[in-house]
Amino acid sequence: MQTKHDQILKHIEDLPIGERISVRQIAKQLVVSEGTAYRAIKEAEGQGLVSTIERIGTVRIEKKQRRDIDRLTFAEVVNIVDGTLLGGRSGLYKTLSKFVIGAMEIDAMVKYIDPGSLVIVGNRDAVQMAALQEGAAVLITGGFGAHADVVEFADTMNLPLISSAYDTFTVASLINRAIYDRLIKKDILLVEDIVGKNPPMVMTENQTIHDYLQLVETTGYSRFPVLQEQGRLIGVVTPKDVSRQTQDTVIGRIMSKKPLSVTPKTSVAAAAHMMVWEGIDLLPVIEFKRLVGLISRQDVIKALQYNQKQPQLGDTMEDIVLHRFAESTEADQLVLRGELTPQMSTQHGGLSPGVFLTIMTEAALQALRKARDANMMLDNATLYFLKPIQIEQHVEAKARIIDSSRKVGKVDVELYRTGELVGKALITVQLLER
Repeated sequence: MQTKHDQILKHIEDLPIGERISVRQIAKQLVVSEGTAYRAIKEAEGQGLVSTIERIGTVRIEKKQRRDIDRLTFAEVVNIVDGTLLGGRSGLYKTLSKFVIGAMEIDAMVKYIDPGSLVIVGNRDAVQMAALQEGAAVLITGGFGAHADVVEFADTMNLPLISSAYDTFTVASLINRAIYDRLIKKDILLVEDIVGKNPPMVMTENQTIHDYLQLVETTGYSRFPVLQEQGRLIGVVTPKDVSRQTQDTVIGRIMSKKPLSVTPKTSVAAAAHMMVWEGIDLLPVIEFKRLVGLISRQDVIKALQYNQKQPQLGDTMEDIVLHRFAESTEADQLVLRGELTPQMSTQHGGLSPGVFLTIMTEAALQALRKARDANMMLDNATLYFLKPIQIEQHVEAKARIIDSSRKVGKVDVELYRTGELVGKALITVQLLER
């Protein structure tokens, strides 16, 4: 039987895209308390079913797929440019394919406009109308409004008409920066990218150890989530829990409570970190306190290996720092040589401590990669000292492995400038065997 909470979520999911909703409206329609309606709307927002936008309200939206993360919706553009919506509200959740600067003659401009475009233009009514006729949304810069005919046509075409106080250059820069940030986020592998679609194998608190042993034999796993009737995770049962117990013992009595878990938005790297240190082969995936799947150590390893082979869509700060560095091997050391650029400096012209740590960590990881076939992630960095280093100088980071066990690698890293020791750190790295 569905709870009132689940009924509200189903009601929201069935609403048409663009429909405005409110706590009071939902409470009245479904005869529930406003507190229950508020909690359900918040969960719907977390699931990507609705979005709350300042000056607009809460609106039913089309749930974005992970593969479309790099594409902005017009609703997001409103927030990015601190804009005001003048018309075309029902088209807010269409996605932006590209933006066009409307600074040319209309006949020339329409050649560059496709449906889904965003035309950025000033106080030019004819250009605004022409853009809408071509199926493009319109962003008016300089804080100008729009003629009533343009607003009415935007509503008719379901195409957002937005006004922003910023100038054209600033608006284009803000949108471009947002798209670039999305490309970087798209590179980050999340648990939702690898969790299986099939229902996970679970137990309930009323089952017995006899049931547990049968599940172990069937699946090959030995760790299972324990759920209440409503699908909420309340514990986990492991071989340690069932040892020295009779087969008719109820799982709810011997299970481990408050189990470790991850959410769909947890990075795969963080999940791997948890699995290594806790010695866990299977992790529950929880969304809004409910089990939505399981990930295994094998899932994580395969995902990390696959991600390393994929082309990167956007440069992170780490990529920018290491762009000018090259590695070599000398005796039992790995050496990372490169030039310090102005982007790596503090406001006083010295090397940024964050850049220093990036260089030292990369040297340590490269040294371990040559010695071990494993997925790796930074666990701890102990900085012994760092002398002031000016930019536009060449440095060498020398990494020497001092310990390499099954789970952990420890690397001593020293930074030299023209033969002088200017920095030293101990880098500890987690290893996840392939």
